[in-house]
Amino acid sequence: MADIPYKPRTELYPEIEPYSAGTLKLDGVHTLYWEQSGNPEGAPVLFLHGGPGAGASPAHRRFFDPAHYRIVIFDQRGAGRSTPLGELRDNTTPRLIADIERLRGHLGIERWLAFGGSWGSTLALAYGEAHPGRCAGFVLRGVFLCRRSEIEWFLYGLRSFFPEAWRTFAEFVPPAERGDLLAAYYQRLADPDPGVHLPAARAWSTYEGMCSTLLPSPETVAHFAGDSVSLGLARIEAHYFTHDIFLPPDALLANVGRLRHLPCVIVQGRYDAVCPIVTADELARAWPEAEYVVVPAAGHSAWEPGISAELVRATEKMKTRR
Repeated sequence: MADIPYKPRTELYPEIEPYSAGTLKLDGVHTLYWEQSGNPEGAPVLFLHGGPGAGASPAHRRFFDPAHYRIVIFDQRGAGRSTPLGELRDNTTPRLIADIERLRGHLGIERWLAFGGSWGSTLALAYGEAHPGRCAGFVLRGVFLCRRSEIEWFLYGLRSFFPEAWRTFAEFVPPAERGDLLAAYYQRLADPDPGVHLPAARAWSTYEGMCSTLLPSPETVAHFAGDSVSLGLARIEAHYFTHDIFLPPDALLANVGRLRHLPCVIVQGRYDAVCPIVTADELARAWPEAEYVVVPAAGHSAWEPGISAELVRATEKMKTRR
């Protein structure tokens, strides 16, 4: 009888509940939410959510085989269930890296697979380059290196593909301020008055949601427009963009050599407008050992069928590449 070729799983796993969850006091300002699900004795995997500031959701557990993986999910400073929501004080990339290390030590984990999309890919690279010995490998989606060119694309370039969404985004601020949309929004997002910062947050976050899928997705836009998601996402994104993610220019690409000995799968939507494919292509060229998967009929969102299928396939492959 001929051998049946192995076909890796590509369907999302069923919904599961955490087997443990808690909070971690980071300093006098921030408290971090974390949870674990899946197999307590399994291979540790760290899920890094997007944004920065978007927070994680229960659905993110579904990328991983719960029989194989010890799934660790947390909300970064100022995001999701971490408190205070939208807090900008002491919120920088180096502090997020330190938070990950603190959480790793708190949970008694030696090494883990880093899984992140969009800003999560940024943070995965930043963490890995700072602590390569603590990483078992990487799954990166919708690669974002947060360089000035990428920030300018988000603020202005997207109008080439989503002129209606961009026009609504730009026209939220007076005409005199539209030459520097980042400064105009940041001023409003950082304002302590909810009557000022919440409308700005909804406008920013809705714009991102409308540009995140290949085909229109009212569900995606509604999720992005919610008060808690939009406040964390918009305020913290504007904060990090204003400060060039608190890292030296081009640091992530320049230091990728620290990671090339580790397994990596890069998953990129061909028509990703939020994080255009040119960035993933540059990373793949700098990291030729990585597997580079371009999904032909997909945009930015992890929930587009082709993207989610390739992410599950990547976590299945990583089972044998520890």
